[in-house]
Amino acid sequence: MRVTGERWGVVLVLAVFSACLCCLPTVKTLTSDGRQAQRAEVLSVDDSGVALHGLIEFGTQRLRVRLADGREFSAENELRAQMDLDKKFAVGDTALVIVPEGVAADDVLVARDHWRLGWGSVLFAGFAVLLVAFGGLTGLKALFSFAFSCLAVWKILIPLTLRGGSASGIAFMTVAVLTVVIMVLVAGWTKKCLAATLGSLLGVVSSLALAHVFGRLMHVNGATMPFAQTLLYSGYSFLDLQDVFFGAIVLASSGAVMDLAMDIAAGVAEVKFHNPTLGFRPLLGSGLRMGRAVVGTMTTTLLLAYSGGYLTLLMAFAAQGTHPLDFLNSTLVSAELVKTLVGSFGLVLVAPFTATFSAVVFSRRH
Repeated sequence: MRVTGERWGVVLVLAVFSACLCCLPTVKTLTSDGRQAQRAEVLSVDDSGVALHGLIEFGTQRLRVRLADGREFSAENELRAQMDLDKKFAVGDTALVIVPEGVAADDVLVARDHWRLGWGSVLFAGFAVLLVAFGGLTGLKALFSFAFSCLAVWKILIPLTLRGGSASGIAFMTVAVLTVVIMVLVAGWTKKCLAATLGSLLGVVSSLALAHVFGRLMHVNGATMPFAQTLLYSGYSFLDLQDVFFGAIVLASSGAVMDLAMDIAAGVAEVKFHNPTLGFRPLLGSGLRMGRAVVGTMTTTLLLAYSGGYLTLLMAFAAQGTHPLDFLNSTLVSAELVKTLVGSFGLVLVAPFTATFSAVVFSRRH
């Protein structure tokens, strides 16, 4: 009962912290145009102003939309021949339109994008229900840690970075806080939590150091990240994109690092539970053997997760018959190589770190 009470207390504290993060102000915007986005049902579509140029479309799609309050307006959707940004509407779709203050009945609104939060909310609700139904209290804690992680990135990491802070340093501090919070939620205030936390943090520190070293040696900059150049021209020219790239590496690999650290710490704890007489050396050997068994699949998992993000890039190189020496030295592929290998390097290092800490912690009587 005492352990259950402590864990519910941790959940309550995390809920309070999450509520506090929600109340924090977000990034101060550079401009405010007094417009707001609203949902609107698409009543009719006119594609006469859209022309097909090869595989892409260019022009203006004219719409008739109805807002939630019943008002109807004309709206325009600009197609700029950019497949990653362009969208087309059909009758019956729900659009996200920009409504200026004091809009008149004959004004033409801007159709920004499709309204996706409806089905997105359904998907998240299904995920939450399944997680809690399967995991019980552990699933509920995982759900809280998921929400807290999102809030920490949006309310702490991004605003502090946009104010001129070191992106990699802020990312490391954010990951450190998330690591402690998640480990406590999963394992409580236990030796297992301590060993997994220390191993994770050392693995993240190793990834951060390797990212700085090899990122500079391989002349990789952060301009390969989506919208990096747009960010610079939006009033944030002081940002160090390379440092932002290093912070992104730490943030992206931290989840797998925490997973592996907890696996090893939990395994050593189980071995100690079934044989309390074991000392440092046999516990260390058990932890290292578990680490070897898990590292192979975890590094492959990390590789596949990263490669899925640039699959079309590899397909384009293959279709053009680009020689491996050419595309492996390109900026885009080099950036992904650094991201993948540095993350995998930290993942491999976290295994012996966690095994050592677990052996030290569980071999001590107190």
